[in-house]
Amino acid sequence: MTDVLRTTEAARLPRPDAAALLSAYRTMRTVRTFEERLHEAFAAGEIPGFVHLYAGQEASAAGVCAHLDDARDVLASTHRGHGHCIAKGVDVKAMMAEIYGRASGVCHGKGGSMHIADLGRGMLGANGIVGGGPPLICGAALAAKVRGDGGVGVAFFGDGGSNQGTTLESLNLASVWHLPAVFVAENNGYAETTAAGWSVGGGSIAARAAAFGIAGESVDGSDFFAVYEAAGQAVARARSGGGPTLIEVRLERYYGHFEGDAQTYRAPDEVARARSGRDCLTRFRQQVTGARELTLEQLDSIDAEAARLVDDAVSEAMAAPPPTAADLETDVYVSYR
Repeated sequence: MTDVLRTTEAARLPRPDAAALLSAYRTMRTVRTFEERLHEAFAAGEIPGFVHLYAGQEASAAGVCAHLDDARDVLASTHRGHGHCIAKGVDVKAMMAEIYGRASGVCHGKGGSMHIADLGRGMLGANGIVGGGPPLICGAALAAKVRGDGGVGVAFFGDGGSNQGTTLESLNLASVWHLPAVFVAENNGYAETTAAGWSVGGGSIAARAAAFGIAGESVDGSDFFAVYEAAGQAVARARSGGGPTLIEVRLERYYGHFEGDAQTYRAPDEVARARSGRDCLTRFRQQVTGARELTLEQLDSIDAEAARLVDDAVSEAMAAPPPTAADLETDVYVSYR
């Protein structure tokens, strides 16, 4: 593949049916509502620790994870992992409780925002180490290859993570071992506060695929269908023994690197322009209603459903107890018996 920004006009996979479209929108809306609520809760002092929000990037997680299943496929995330977790099917209420540091959390309140994991859903975990996910996915993909079950390993990382040695070594290893792996570089323009246009050599993450002899392309992250198409081809390639793929998703980050980031490194109107002109949820609504695949009433109903779910998740999290001193030494070691 060449490094061409894919749009829906280039789509070759069958268009998702109405049920799949509703599911994709539900994922994206749930992520957006979840993140916006966390933005408010963190500002109110309700949440301990750091929080890195995914708002604006929803089409990437939804478009990729639409092709994955729980039984075979595994995913490694980043410090900005809420969207990936929700798209992979991790329980929203258990996630919220985890972020609030409650014992009912998916990791019993011990991991918080940056370490949400659910192995039963194939979520190896969010990761506070930049570039920490790709090596894990090489191991998972190798296991799937040995088992011969058609499983795929997917690693998400940012433009900053694309420059890490762990990521480049993983791309090389996946190529040499011909692993069923998909590497998704979410280029939101900033590695913390450093512009990708300055820090990414060559100006393209996807173009690096050629150095490892694997498939690679860039897609427009405001277009769910473009991500869905590229990811579908990459997952199908991996399942059929065609080897790994590197996908660069170019998208927008609506909030700072972390909550409390003043974002003085961005133009004053940058986020407003992104929200008004490149919002993936707005574009999805226009695409599916314009094609008469879904109605505004159906989409609005999902909006209300997501709002209720997140409201309930917050209420239940705030009412749940925190871990106790007796929990300190549990979940430390794995028992293989």
